[in-house]
Amino acid sequence: MELRTAYWQVDPVEPRSEIIDRAGMILRRGGLVAFPTETVYGLGASALDGRAVRRIFEVKGRPPDNPLIVHVAGREMLRPLVRSWPATAEKLMAAFWPGPLTLVLPAAPGVPREVTAGLDTVGIRMPAHPVALALIASAGIPVAAPSANLSGRPSPTTAGHVLQDLDGRIDAILDAGPAGVGVESTVLDLVADVPVILRPGGITPEELEKVIGKVKVDPGADGGDVSRPRSPGMKYRHYAPRVPLVLVEGEPERVAARLKELADNYRALGRRVGILATAETAGKLNGGQVVVAGSRQNPAAIASRLFAALRQLEGRGVDVILAEGIEPRGLGLAVMNRLRRAAGGHIERV
Repeated sequence: MELRTAYWQVDPVEPRSEIIDRAGMILRRGGLVAFPTETVYGLGASALDGRAVRRIFEVKGRPPDNPLIVHVAGREMLRPLVRSWPATAEKLMAAFWPGPLTLVLPAAPGVPREVTAGLDTVGIRMPAHPVALALIASAGIPVAAPSANLSGRPSPTTAGHVLQDLDGRIDAILDAGPAGVGVESTVLDLVADVPVILRPGGITPEELEKVIGKVKVDPGADGGDVSRPRSPGMKYRHYAPRVPLVLVEGEPERVAARLKELADNYRALGRRVGILATAETAGKLNGGQVVVAGSRQNPAAIASRLFAALRQLEGRGVDVILAEGIEPRGLGLAVMNRLRRAAGGHIERV
């Protein structure tokens, strides 16, 4: 049954309390609310209500073995969610919360299986966005929230993207303007002996190592697949536009030449070509729809624009998207994780 989705614009710094309270009541009653975070827009439900969480999977078309991240507004909300947390978690919370870091910890018995996908762990973070924090505090409950899009689609960085995918499927959308970071949180597993990055995101490996020392990167975080994901984004094709995406990685000059060659080949077949390129490469390309993601020297800018650029190219009616890879260092690791997932195996290394 189609819902009438409420759409409320709120100030990103000082949201009106009456709107936040209405949205919080929807969450307490088992409804779904899309809300902004500093990374992307999330689709929230009460993390303590298995039935409400199942609705997230239903409206997104999300596979049931894909665990969710729980968002909290304060450390006191951790107690019903986790059995314990190590000293390492305390250091990370002090350094990065609120912020784009999800910690995977031993789940408490009361956390619904729908949230954990049957795992014995749960991912938790405190978002660094005034609207998200106000909503969670008003609801008075931890909020399970994946990205507010249809499963597999590019994540939403504006409320307009949420409307494109979920209008008529969810109860309400809070519009506080575009998200800033543009890619999801880093997911760090603290259950392992050495902390493991399950999904690269807004906090880089280098930043983590400055606080807690050595961390590993799970092979599944680099575009490889896993049989049972311990984090969102580790299985299935993700972040993908509705048209095929071909990713070209390697030395920048060779990548530029291959992008031009591929574009010419596709156009010779009568295909409409879209290209997602860095500022340094865009001027070397001719023909086709070219969208500049940002400078290769500024991966943070590319991250903030990535999903919107993929949706922009898709909206121009292209038949195929060619994407330029960047160096997978710092935030570039998160960018390349998303592009490799979006490509679904259509990757050329030159």
